[in-house]
Amino acid sequence: MADPVRYKLTLAYRGTNYHGWQKQVAAQTWRGHQAVGEDIPTVQSILRRAIVSVIDHPINLVGSSRTDSGVHAKGQVAQFDTTSTQIPLEGLRRAINARLPDDIVVHSIEPTHSTFDVIQHTRSKRYQYLIWNALNRPVFASDLCWHRWQKLNLDAMTEAASLLVGTHDFASFAKVGHGRENTIRTILECSISHRSPRLVISVHGTGFLWQMVRIIVGTLVQVGLDRCTPAEVQNMLDAKDRREGGPTAPPQGLYLQWIRYKGD
Repeated sequence: MADPVRYKLTLAYRGTNYHGWQKQVAAQTWRGHQAVGEDIPTVQSILRRAIVSVIDHPINLVGSSRTDSGVHAKGQVAQFDTTSTQIPLEGLRRAINARLPDDIVVHSIEPTHSTFDVIQHTRSKRYQYLIWNALNRPVFASDLCWHRWQKLNLDAMTEAASLLVGTHDFASFAKVGHGRENTIRTILECSISHRSPRLVISVHGTGFLWQMVRIIVGTLVQVGLDRCTPAEVQNMLDAKDRREGGPTAPPQGLYLQWIRYKGD
């Protein structure tokens, strides 16, 4: 048997119909169609099933980012090992896509070195958060953005966002129970762009805590509504206490835009 080859995949998905990226099994409290102990709909489970149906052997599919339920991705990265290397790469990509639902697509598949690790070798990630800032809600895209009809103070939001750039302890901006001993993270960019009715908050960093971007967004929106000041955001950082941070924005406006690796 041939030695296995590690493949790196880049994919996009609309997270609306999925309970996040990570594989989960139905518990006693599960209300869906799956029986207790069966996989519930997650991107990882659906993608793994499609790949296995093509290469015809079990795999361990690992994703770089464990996006939450309802969160989308434009550039998620995953890896798996296979001995079915006789399948041409483009043919493999097309065959997998043919077995995937319309809201998941594999953009590229490429062989990589056997020691490549989609988690450990991540250099940085960029997230975008889309706010629909208009009086009327977007009825055809309500699962793709957060509707905020109020006028937002963009200058104050931009000032507050700039305070988050750099290396800080983001304990005030992480969901309780995140499980990380170290809450120090480095944000390389936190910016706001506005082209009515779309307002996009972009956050680029070397690593993130659980729901960190959504809490940053929720906090910046509070600033935009003049419910707190940029100076108070600095106080939140200094407090290192989730109880002092702002609210958590809903998941549907969040997109994993891209992931960069060492050597990119």
